[in-house]
Amino acid sequence: MDRETRSLAERHFRGGGCGGQAPARVAFIPEPAAFSYADFVRGFLLPNLPCVFSGAFTEGWGGRRRWVTPAGRPDFDHLLQAYGDVVVPVANCGVQEYNSNPKEHMPLRDYITYWKEYIHGGYSSPRGCLYLKDWHLCRDSSVEDVFTLPVYFSSDWLNEFWDALDVDDYRFVYAGPKGSWSPFHADIFRSFSWSVNICGRKKWLLFPPGQEEALRDRHGSLPYDVTSPSLLDAHLYPRRQHCGPPLEVTQEAGEMLFVPSGWHHQVHNLDDTISVNHNWVNGFNLARMWHFLQQELRAVQEEIGEWRDSMPDWDRHCQVIMRSCSGINFEEFYHFLKVIAERRLLVLGEGTAGASSGAELGTEQAAFDVGRIAEVLASVVEHPDFQRVDTSMFSLQPKELLRQLKEAIAVTSVL
Repeated sequence: MDRETRSLAERHFRGGGCGGQAPARVAFIPEPAAFSYADFVRGFLLPNLPCVFSGAFTEGWGGRRRWVTPAGRPDFDHLLQAYGDVVVPVANCGVQEYNSNPKEHMPLRDYITYWKEYIHGGYSSPRGCLYLKDWHLCRDSSVEDVFTLPVYFSSDWLNEFWDALDVDDYRFVYAGPKGSWSPFHADIFRSFSWSVNICGRKKWLLFPPGQEEALRDRHGSLPYDVTSPSLLDAHLYPRRQHCGPPLEVTQEAGEMLFVPSGWHHQVHNLDDTISVNHNWVNGFNLARMWHFLQQELRAVQEEIGEWRDSMPDWDRHCQVIMRSCSGINFEEFYHFLKVIAERRLLVLGEGTAGASSGAELGTEQAAFDVGRIAEVLASVVEHPDFQRVDTSMFSLQPKELLRQLKEAIAVTSVL
């Protein structure tokens, strides 16, 4: 990030940080040489709009050479040799479990055996349509040169945080036959995501933030499948007519799709497809993540509100339930902010962005990050439910961290 881009971004958030109007079609970025990180910030991160990058951005990836046959299909032989014994999560696309699909775990070699049989059976099987989803390849394996993280997505606090803890990540491989699909959803924590087709094509149905409200049924639930004829039932979906058509994208092999924060989507594999997908959060969508977490806690509080007076430690139980449902609670969110903040403060103190900091985009990026963390942390500290969290054992008290951030902002502020 350069100084001009940082200044533009900070003015954007001082002005309220509203997203842009949804376009009639998703923008296509053809040439890497003609598209900078600053272009991505201005055109897509700040207005929170999707775009598709051409296959030229990923043509050097090892996965596109080794995981794909000359005919453009998954190279099952290579995958078996490299990862055959790795246990992977597999979803059954034909079975609805709430608004998702049930999963089982099996060695990759067993899944590939199924996949071959599914193809030879005319894309049909008594076992249903199985889809390998959320395989933590980077976490579970000694990864060959599958992909290179694009600079546009390198400010990735979510994976930086989990890498620091060395317990999890949000980097995934998806692989499945033609006809496999992912139900309607928005990404975890209202994160950004990016997705690259190593081979095959996907059809994406994208809905801008807020449009999903018109898709709720009369009970308030979101649909499992937005292509289902049941959505035409005005009695069941009384507000359906207020939702415009989705942005539809056919993502070709090698292409890279940026999915903005809070955009609900549904995805269908048009061919036998393998993709690499990351969820990520940074200063551009941190406030959306915090807003989402507040909504999640309110939902839990409403669900068990009748026991507020009779349940000991009711507030703590709400946080526990929230974490089990959402993957994070207010205490862990503070630790997330703290880890990233301390790394950015270190960068600013040293005046350089070392590889260990996770801030490969330089000191201007670090200064921008500090400003965004400070704004959200100030809201966290003042939140009544966070004030009920026991912070006595925290290694750094939230108000002290906020003071340090404000001090750094005073030194690095753009005039």
